[in-house]
Amino acid sequence: QVQLVESGGGLVQAGGSLRLSCVASGRTFSSYAMNWFRQAPGKEREFVAAISWNGGSTYYADSVKGRFTTSRDNTKNTLYLQMNSLKPEDTAVYYCAAHQLRILTRDRDAMDYWGKGTLVTVSS
Repeated sequence: QVQLVESGGGLVQAGGSLRLSCVASGRTFSSYAMNWFRQAPGKEREFVAAISWNGGSTYYADSVKGRFTTSRDNTKNTLYLQMNSLKPEDTAVYYCAAHQLRILTRDRDAMDYWGKGTLVTVSS
């Protein structure tokens, strides 16, 4: 079992920045590739970013590419999402998720564990 807890959400003006964190406990964090997803009101949960177990590979949704950066610190069991140049359409609950596939994937159904999410609101 892996427990995931996100933090760092809040209210920010358009053009601003936030950094989300996801702290893992339980099994060895470095055994898992990690993803970020988000879900806006009335919409399906969508892929945001993915990172390999050692941080060597990353993958982003086109909508956030160039603005968001994901990273991880396996010594701290922590995953990060740096979000810059935020837009109102980035408003959503952001979730981290873990899986043990050897490839990066954007598939929600491939995730083994999920956090409960943190709310990001971007005002115009």
